[in-house]
Amino acid sequence: MDRPELYSKVRRYIAYISPYGITQLQFKNPYVIAWWSLAFPGLGHIMIGKYLRGYFLFCWEITINYCAHINLALLYSFTGQFQMAKDILNIQWVLLYIPTYLFIVWDSYRSTVALNQQYILGARENAQVKSFNISLFDINFLDKRIPWHSAMWSVFMPGLGQALNWLPYAFFITIWSIFIVIQSELLPAIHYTLLGQFNSAKAIIDPQWFLNLPSIYFYSIYDAYAKTVSLNKLFDWEQAKYLKNNYQSKEFLMPFCKGDERGKTMYIVSTFDHSTYLELAITAIQMNGVPKENILGVSMEKRDEESKLFDTIHSSDGLSLFDLPIILATLFCLFGSIYGFVLTWGPILWGIIGIILGFTAGLIIRLIIRKDVAGRQKKQRSPEVVLIIECEEHQLEVVKDLLWQNHALGVRKLILN
Repeated sequence: MDRPELYSKVRRYIAYISPYGITQLQFKNPYVIAWWSLAFPGLGHIMIGKYLRGYFLFCWEITINYCAHINLALLYSFTGQFQMAKDILNIQWVLLYIPTYLFIVWDSYRSTVALNQQYILGARENAQVKSFNISLFDINFLDKRIPWHSAMWSVFMPGLGQALNWLPYAFFITIWSIFIVIQSELLPAIHYTLLGQFNSAKAIIDPQWFLNLPSIYFYSIYDAYAKTVSLNKLFDWEQAKYLKNNYQSKEFLMPFCKGDERGKTMYIVSTFDHSTYLELAITAIQMNGVPKENILGVSMEKRDEESKLFDTIHSSDGLSLFDLPIILATLFCLFGSIYGFVLTWGPILWGIIGIILGFTAGLIIRLIIRKDVAGRQKKQRSPEVVLIIECEEHQLEVVKDLLWQNHALGVRKLILN
């Protein structure tokens, strides 16, 4: 089993892969992290990898909020029932709640700034990341995934998107989500809403528990998406280091090199995206008799390009316009659910309407400021990889077929006389 002591030769490393998950330093927007701490204490700390602190604060929020009746007071306040809000609040628990709540938001912001500095220092130290871990209980490794797939699994059940990367964290979110759904009577309320029995839905649902769900639900979706983006970038970074350390030999004879006296020299040039298939292709070529010194792998940095609407498995720049829409969807869903208790259609339908309005508004705002952001921010793109393979004539077709079988983007033979 891999242990942190194995990294003791370096002061900082940006990722650690255990059998149960991947923990990494990543550059985060401190205002986004502060928002998630504001929406639900503990979530911001979990997002930046401070799991133990985040789990404790999450459980603290559930406990103190319930004892103080904070969510019920919010419901009554926003619906104009101020005397009921005063009567329902437990003042002893509220006085414990307020200073701790403010500390959590401040600490999540401060911790994000500090971890961003550690990330910069760790990236400059450029320490190797062990990309594979196997133990008695599980196997874990760096891989590339489509960010939207992770987000969609969390749409179906909070925590499932995180299960692809960090099992204990996914278990924590999933168990709490199930518990809150059951306590809030959400599923019977959905049943009555679908039947058009809105008064029955409003009567059965417990707002004290139900108002916890928008923050946890949309956080799970956003976090699954963001973690997949950052892991895709970590995969590219680690594979680029691997190619530099293992397939950029000084003995490699470049095409058109002056002084080549070996006669007829044959090369194959191919291009790849960063992926596991690249390493599978290299391994297969070596197994077919091409020595390691005859393979040159170069990770190519591409110039800045216009950001895409959404990240993909081949392009994860983290500027996918997803952060603001999901934040506004959370906020609008919360207010839609609150006012749904006094409006005809009930909290379920008005919560869904709030989601649609919030996400749409966030997307429109991000599209409006997109060009300005693109002009001010430097974007990282997943680079292509160029493979140049020197081989003998009888190996030429075999190598070419192996490259195509492993999803090369392009292959070209070079025959030099």
